[in-house]
Amino acid sequence: MSAVQRHAIVAGAGIGGLTAALALHRHGWRVTVCERAAGPTAVGAGIVLAPNALRAFDTIGFDVTRTAGRAVPAAMGLRRPDGRRLSRAHTAASAARFGGPPLALHRSALADALAAALPTTAIRYGVAVTSVDDADGSPVVRTDAGDLDGADLVIAADGIHSPLRLQYFPDHPGLHHSGETAWRTVLPAAASLTGTATAETWGRGERFGVVPLADGRTYLYATAVVPAGHRPDDVRAELLRRYGTWHDPIPALLDRIDPAAVLQHDLYDLAAPLPRFHHGRLAWLGDAAHAMTPNLGQGGCQAVEDAAVLGHLLAGAGSTEVPAALAAYSAARCARTDAIRVRSRRAGRVAALSHPLAVAVRDFAVRATPARVTDRAMAALFDGFALPDGMDTVPTGVGAR
Repeated sequence: MSAVQRHAIVAGAGIGGLTAALALHRHGWRVTVCERAAGPTAVGAGIVLAPNALRAFDTIGFDVTRTAGRAVPAAMGLRRPDGRRLSRAHTAASAARFGGPPLALHRSALADALAAALPTTAIRYGVAVTSVDDADGSPVVRTDAGDLDGADLVIAADGIHSPLRLQYFPDHPGLHHSGETAWRTVLPAAASLTGTATAETWGRGERFGVVPLADGRTYLYATAVVPAGHRPDDVRAELLRRYGTWHDPIPALLDRIDPAAVLQHDLYDLAAPLPRFHHGRLAWLGDAAHAMTPNLGQGGCQAVEDAAVLGHLLAGAGSTEVPAALAAYSAARCARTDAIRVRSRRAGRVAALSHPLAVAVRDFAVRATPARVTDRAMAALFDGFALPDGMDTVPTGVGAR
């Protein structure tokens, strides 16, 4: 490896981009993170870090619990609007099975902790990456604040609408609308209800979720089958109309929301997988590489996995070895992330059923599913993360470009 310090430019300061920057920084890389937003923001939603994401953080030496604490829900359940329970899973059993419980926290708290672990000059806010030229040789990163060159590596963590994905995969079909929209908000601790349990409730074409966060706040989310672009004039009235007669504590929680703090986004995933997650010295991760619906709670978790694998493969790579390391990254990540993307889409279709007969069959099937079947399904997600052995594992057909 060259004695000259390697330099990576990261497009995007989301969870994936910051985790990748931290992984590389701890392996001796100099990192520059370009973020289009003017600065860090407290606005956002919650994130549940599943055991696979927590293990990925462990591989880069980042202890999430130092930021978020160790508070986890005692149980997680699935219910009907009338309150009837469809399924229930105890956190202690999950922790014993998968090596630890999930951890729920605010996205901004996680982003702040990751940013604090980087050098103070690493993140450049208000700088949007628009394109990357000569990714095969000496990348030139074009931004709205001027060009950046001299990078050994560029990481496209620029989100679901990734300009860099569009630049390098112009024939890709792009995004697929799931048919649903989602509302998300976080109640402050003072407005949260003591003893609220983690639960998701399935109705007819509608869902509502409640997740207590580690810091005492409560993350609320709701989905509905509506056309893309649907935006109600009165968010509180819309949510009360849809969910206000559902079981406790949903009505009381809706009474406590601040409409100005409710985020609404239509739900999309990639219409088809990318053929690879790299091009020369440029790599994609997170939503830019494999945008998926939130039905399995794995979007952010898979971005963390991406970052851990990328950092691992680049740890000892000299500048000339970067393209081969990125080819190994594609080989390690493409199949797993696409399988989860497809599985999440299918899960969303089941949850979003609206015909009364279909809903009745779905609910019966959920209640009748043996715990061992659910455990096997979760194992594929939570036990599926592993660091690859190295760059010599690249299979035929996934070469560097």
